[in-house]
Amino acid sequence: MDADSPFELLSPNAAAFARKPHANLIGAAWKPPVSGETLEVIDPGTSDLVGNIPASTGADIDLAVKQARDALESGPWSRLTGQERGRLMWKLAALIGDNAEELAQLESLDTGRAIYECRLVDVPGSVNMLEYMAGWAGKINGETMPLGAPGDLHAYTTREPVGVVGIIVPWNYPLELAVWRMAPALAAGCTVILKPAEQTSLTTLRLGELVLEAGFPPGVVNVVTGLGETAGAALAAHPGVDAVSFTGSTETGKAVLHAAAGNLKRVFLELGGKSPSIVLADADLQSTIPGVAGAIFFSSGQVCTAGSRLLVDRRIFDRVVEGVAAYGNSLKIGHGLRSDTQLGPLVSAAQMDRVLGYVESGRQDGAVMASGGARIGNRGYFVQPTVVTGTTPDMAIYREEVFGPVLCAVPFDDVEAAIAAANDSIYGLHASIWTNSLRQAHDLARRIKSGNVCINTHNFFDPAFPMGGYKQSGWGRASGFAAIEHYTEIKGIVARL
Repeated sequence: MDADSPFELLSPNAAAFARKPHANLIGAAWKPPVSGETLEVIDPGTSDLVGNIPASTGADIDLAVKQARDALESGPWSRLTGQERGRLMWKLAALIGDNAEELAQLESLDTGRAIYECRLVDVPGSVNMLEYMAGWAGKINGETMPLGAPGDLHAYTTREPVGVVGIIVPWNYPLELAVWRMAPALAAGCTVILKPAEQTSLTTLRLGELVLEAGFPPGVVNVVTGLGETAGAALAAHPGVDAVSFTGSTETGKAVLHAAAGNLKRVFLELGGKSPSIVLADADLQSTIPGVAGAIFFSSGQVCTAGSRLLVDRRIFDRVVEGVAAYGNSLKIGHGLRSDTQLGPLVSAAQMDRVLGYVESGRQDGAVMASGGARIGNRGYFVQPTVVTGTTPDMAIYREEVFGPVLCAVPFDDVEAAIAAANDSIYGLHASIWTNSLRQAHDLARRIKSGNVCINTHNFFDPAFPMGGYKQSGWGRASGFAAIEHYTEIKGIVARL
């Protein structure tokens, strides 16, 4: 929007990496795609072409699966102790920290997100997750149990790696989510194949370079770029893959689940959300208004947990809506690589059109734009921070995941109505409650059908805090020991003494 060229805003190292010819990491080698075809890398802030990545297909996935299988079954990785795996993960975490600014710049370039976010969230979050899961690598144990069967018996369990894991990464947080999905798998002793989103593959490819520098054995981590319908579909369906982790839309998650049925591979899904923020009458509006505004406008609303439904006690509804609209209007909008940018563009032209399509459908259905509701400029993919009132539950803009800076604000008359509205969704990923009443906060938290409920905060993540959804927001948990459990098989062993 306000940059002549994204390369003017990049460091020499980041610019050189973005421009260079890219290949897939398969085993310990960088290999061009079998097809020889490439995909364009577009800067969302200017619509400019900045590079190319491999347009991989099933043939490339076959090569990566073979390397991952060999590393799992016969390579040195299979003979490392948990502590040794953990030390490699610590080394990778240190390398990410050493290259933090380059990674933040590449993430901002690729996704369009404000670089302050990438510095604040993406890079530290990746380091923290690797360090946390490295600590678990040497502590994955089984248990003994008393038996009721007759005889002198000894029974115990062990936890073993589930095997080769395919990880399909979304475009909104490509570096951090690649790390968050692979770290528990590596701690458990699995090998992985990362398939980043075709819109945002640069930091995952750079991560692959750091994996090699850290000294991971060949084939433990592989990176294959390409379209979801080709490379992603091949990975989800591959008979040599034992588990698949997918983060993205619910619609695509269902397709992944169908593809995985061929060999009944284990499936982890973190899918869509339409997360409610519930503001009670006694909430401290000085902190609540910026809190609920940040819940939707952070990362231009391109967050699975974004607080996209604002449910407010009718007595304070107008004050909250006016405050959130003013907050959105005050944000500095610009190219993500500019240090003063608070709100960057959407990731692609297709995503911008999708978001604006929801806004237009809301207008046609009778919703009112309290603020925003339009594209900004004609270069890059910028959309105004938008607050919508007058919506009803049957409107697509209220019911479906928009995945942009669009907030639907709805008043309620009592707490029971707020709970009913919060739970009236096919999703159940994240929710927040804003109140000064400890009793009401915990009462509502118990009654909201959501994998995560935050009190007086939103979009909370931590490696130790289990992250995942109810209903059509997914299966499994992405952090804490629950994530380790997902990537292990329990084997029961019994001996007659």
